[in-house]
Amino acid sequence: MTQSPVPARDSAVPAQSTDPARSTPAGNARASTPVDTRDAANCGLPADSPLAKLLADQRTWPEPGDDTVRRILRGASSIAIVGASPRPDRPSHGVGAYLQGTGAYRVYFVNPRADVILGEKAYPDLASLPEVPDIVDVFRRADDVPPVVDEAIAVGASTVWLQLGVWNEAAAETAEAAGLTVVMDRCIKIEHARLLGDTREAPEAG
Repeated sequence: MTQSPVPARDSAVPAQSTDPARSTPAGNARASTPVDTRDAANCGLPADSPLAKLLADQRTWPEPGDDTVRRILRGASSIAIVGASPRPDRPSHGVGAYLQGTGAYRVYFVNPRADVILGEKAYPDLASLPEVPDIVDVFRRADDVPPVVDEAIAVGASTVWLQLGVWNEAAAETAEAAGLTVVMDRCIKIEHARLLGDTREAPEAG
């Protein structure tokens, strides 16, 4: 069954804590107001964002710990960025450039409205990629995540990673029920540099 392309859009919705342990916090209050996360330098939330102030006990989904995230990053060889943008000022562009620079991953860009991103062909959907990506890195609004998760399950991806500011517990549960590992509301660039070190290849001296 052919799946319709998922439109590309960098954006964010609710947030996470920095607690590395995978535990189930009490409470269920979560923010629902979209927040701008257009910091291409570090893909971080603005300091005055209401999402940045959410507490760990305001989330109900158990997050993966550092050991799990480290294993995901070390074990992956291919990453598909859904919602990738050709615009240098967008977080997805900066994250894509960082991942390319590590030399550790084959990076694919999924955007049905783009032809080329960071020198690579852009694909309309996950099913069009030349291989099954290990990680599907999602730059979409929380409400747009479920069809991306369905695509990731259909193609056989191992991990769904929702970028900083993106939180959808129902979609996470769907992915986990299908056997995928889920990371939510974390920047893959930040986590890679934090857990594995900045492994980008140094430019050649000119």
